[in-house]
Amino acid sequence: MRVFWKSRRCNKMTGKDVFFYQADDEHYIPRAILVDLEPRVIQNIQTQYGHLFNPENIFTAKESGGGGAGNNWASGYAQAEKYQEELIEMIDREADGSDSLEGFLMIHSIAGGTGSGSGSYLLERLNDRFPKKIIQTYSVFPNQNETSDVVVQPYNSLLTLKRLAQNADAVVVLDNTALNRIAVDRLKIPIPTVSQTNSLVATVMAASTTTLRYPGYMNNDLVGILAGLIPTPRCHFLMTGYTPLTVDRHISSIRKTTVLDVMRRLLQTKNIMVSTSTKSGQYISILNIIQGDVDATQIHKSLQRIRERKLASFIEWGPTSIQVALSKKSSNVDTSHKVSGLMLANHTNIGSLFDRIIKQYNKLRNRNAFVDNYRKEAMFKDTMDEFDDSKNVVEDLMREYKAAESKNYLDYDQDEMRQEEP
Repeated sequence: MRVFWKSRRCNKMTGKDVFFYQADDEHYIPRAILVDLEPRVIQNIQTQYGHLFNPENIFTAKESGGGGAGNNWASGYAQAEKYQEELIEMIDREADGSDSLEGFLMIHSIAGGTGSGSGSYLLERLNDRFPKKIIQTYSVFPNQNETSDVVVQPYNSLLTLKRLAQNADAVVVLDNTALNRIAVDRLKIPIPTVSQTNSLVATVMAASTTTLRYPGYMNNDLVGILAGLIPTPRCHFLMTGYTPLTVDRHISSIRKTTVLDVMRRLLQTKNIMVSTSTKSGQYISILNIIQGDVDATQIHKSLQRIRERKLASFIEWGPTSIQVALSKKSSNVDTSHKVSGLMLANHTNIGSLFDRIIKQYNKLRNRNAFVDNYRKEAMFKDTMDEFDDSKNVVEDLMREYKAAESKNYLDYDQDEMRQEEP
């Protein structure tokens, strides 16, 4: 799990100081904290990139004996609470070192123990400690098509979803089910490795922050990016799509890229990194970040063509258009295509992803399966109400997204909707 800072200070043509600061020896250090309750992954990072990160910002639990959270949300949460002084000290030190702190980016998984449990605790503390700062997460959802060795992942996912709904301002959903499908179907990788799927995640993260790192006239801060994507605070879970994709030497079979071609491909379900269909439901908002040598005329023509062909169905109570941000390509990275694009989209059918998690949760909870390890922690020692409360929060979130499809959504009352249900 990693926490990154977003500072508003920019250096001339590129915003180096947004995610980095300059050390005394003049090399740049990421504004990042790396947290894990077991040392293996952190040690691999230190072996490969030890010179890059500030060693004071790397945390591993010393007293857990290397066992981590045991894929248990409750254990991860309790251990983060135990080590809160060390973690908060790291956060405060980095926050105080920012010239103009705008917010936090957190990268974590929702299915295991550390990313879900410790991540949930840190989300709550960040929200309490920095109530006026933006909290955006990149949250990795588990692969629904494979049998997981983490049998309690529905419990962990549901408990984390409650915190994401209540404590984050924006959640970029990265669904392992869809990432695996894209790697197999689009990039022709028979058995994708963790490194290869992580490369897809890195591509999305790099593209979604490109207007922060190469600032222009618009969308050059988190507020500018999120304001148009999240018109109502509870509907803040975002889908992503990217084209054309490249991982290692595997390149998606696209030989020529134009603005219209890229924007049209971004709307295709097969390129979206969430395992829900956008043919059901409606778009609340879309932001396309287009990289390459592009002029405004090409953008206007492409938007007009997409509108004429009705390729995207929008809600009736808000703007029915695609927002577009233009960004430069990095001069330090060679790419095989002239134009590339990222789509950040708020879509009502994201609720079907939550529905699958609740159904898996119900199968376990109805039999009280695998709850003993949760009862060992203080939060669950006397009662299991936290499970029921988390389920209620996620069900309310699903109702909210469903209601957003109605033209009367702005008059929507969640309490009335809950009372009307059988």
